[in-house]
Amino acid sequence: MSLEASVGDRRRSPVGGMPRRLDIAAFGAMGLSVAVTVLIGLLGPSAMVPRLPGPSWQPPYSLDVPVSAHLVIAMGAAAIVLGGLGLAAALRSRWRPEARWLLMAGCATAGLLAFLPPSGSADHLNYAAYGRLVTLGQDPYAITPALLPHDPVTGAVEEWAGVTSVYGPVATAVQALASLVGGDSVRLTVFVMAVVNAAAFIGTALLLHRFARGDEELRGRAALLWAANPLMIYHLGAGMHIDTLAIACMVAALTVRGAASGLLLGVGIGVKLNAGLVALGPAWELRRSPGRLAVVAGTATATVVAIYALAGPHVLDQVSAASKKVSLATPWQLVKVGFQSLFGPGAYSAWIQIGSLLLMVCLAWLLLRALPAGTASGDTAPAVAAAMVVAWLFAAPYALPWYDGLAFALLAMASWPALEGFMVARVAVLSLGYLPAREALRPEDLLWMKTLLRERVVPWTLLALTVVLVCWAARAPGRARRRRASAEPRP
Repeated sequence: MSLEASVGDRRRSPVGGMPRRLDIAAFGAMGLSVAVTVLIGLLGPSAMVPRLPGPSWQPPYSLDVPVSAHLVIAMGAAAIVLGGLGLAAALRSRWRPEARWLLMAGCATAGLLAFLPPSGSADHLNYAAYGRLVTLGQDPYAITPALLPHDPVTGAVEEWAGVTSVYGPVATAVQALASLVGGDSVRLTVFVMAVVNAAAFIGTALLLHRFARGDEELRGRAALLWAANPLMIYHLGAGMHIDTLAIACMVAALTVRGAASGLLLGVGIGVKLNAGLVALGPAWELRRSPGRLAVVAGTATATVVAIYALAGPHVLDQVSAASKKVSLATPWQLVKVGFQSLFGPGAYSAWIQIGSLLLMVCLAWLLLRALPAGTASGDTAPAVAAAMVVAWLFAAPYALPWYDGLAFALLAMASWPALEGFMVARVAVLSLGYLPAREALRPEDLLWMKTLLRERVVPWTLLALTVVLVCWAARAPGRARRRRASAEPRP
């Protein structure tokens, strides 16, 4: 899994030629999507951008231009639609700019967004509050921000004030460090976390670019799937979700060997527990090398045990509770409503958990059978990890669009165009279902975005997409055999 061995001797020709109108339109749509995302943050507090209490001279900065909720939500929808359509077309395009230009554009945008207030959700206010609790000598896994309503930082939390932290101890340590710097200023605390987030995003982009060196086609796709991906810029760059840090750790773990790989896997799991699915990739690749597997697995396990033991076993309480939830935009919400209509009120969490686990196992098996031909004897860890993460995302009862960032980073390390298409469609649809993500500031006349779009249209669309994915994965091995047979010379 070293950088030197990651792409072997592959030397693919870069996508070239003159751009067609469709190519220009695709990259133009992506650029416009990113511009709209930046503008949402630049305008300042709105239905999409939470206000950040603190001295105005402190970063992040904005113009503080009043903007109606209808307009800024429409801007968010435009960024998602333009980004999704543009990205889908660009990935299929026969022409694209050089990978280094896409890389530099994406990294520059991520750096710029660190100086603008986060948009798309209010999760960063939760992060700031959990860090603040640590600096005040409290336990964010046992104490909720609501218990300190008069504190300038914990009192700024919006929808999740009564919930203890669901994030790993490493995430909490980063949040506490930001709180130490920011003190009682929400604005400065968020800025410190934004700098860490931007560094993780840019670091991931650079690792992916280096991983694919010698393979210009893969480099170009990696830049599109991560650095210049308008949907990832929208959620992980502008949205500043902690997932970015976990993704950086996991991508780094796949680019090194031995104990270093295990250590990074453990740290990533210490950020978010579900990132541990990535470890199945290295485990699969090293299955015929027991000694190397023992080093990686042993180091990763020891790191995870140490991290969570220091924080205490109660750290997992909220994660366990969250695993029983069903989000409104997943197909499992339809199943839950169906159970309730047939058998009466109830959460039916046990049934849904069993069903989601069975679906995940089925999808993972089908996707592993459909692995791209080039991974059979090459670097399989990223592709196997991508298969496991995609299976989890499509099967999970609780999902939010920024969770998909892990799959995009892994697909950027593998050459799997068909699966890329499924993920672009999924994150675009799910993103539309979570506009504006701040329930309290959604205008009353846009309630249909929750009751119709999020609770009905998106779940049914994702259900259809899941069915298509299953059918595609089931038929993929047969298509591969037919292609190989047709390529064989005839006597």
